[in-house]
Amino acid sequence: MAPTPPTDAELDTMIRARLASLGIDLDQLPPGTAADPATGSPGRDSVLASLRSFVRSTVTTLAAYQLPAPAGSDPADAAAYSQQPAPMLYPSISAAWRE
Repeated sequence: MAPTPPTDAELDTMIRARLASLGIDLDQLPPGTAADPATGSPGRDSVLASLRSFVRSTVTTLAAYQLPAPAGSDPADAAAYSQQPAPMLYPSISAAWRE
C-alpha cells in the first residue's frame, strides 16, 4: 500500500520549518498571491504554492535515488552505501548536524 501524500497544510508546516531553520521568515512577504507593487516581492501564498509544487515534484525522485554499489560488492548493499554521509573537507563542521 502506497503512503498517503502529505496535505497542503502539512507541506506548508514542513516548508516553513525548513526555511526557519535557515533563517528565512515567510511572514516578511506580503500576504496573498499578488506581488508587492513597490518592492516586487511575491505574495506569501504564491511562494508557498510554488514551494509545495517543487517538493511534490522532486522529493519522490530524490528519495528513490541510490548510489550504485562499488565494484566487487553485493548490489543489495547499495541502499546502505547511499545512506553514508558525504565526504567533507572539514567534517567537524557537520558534527552538530549528526548529533
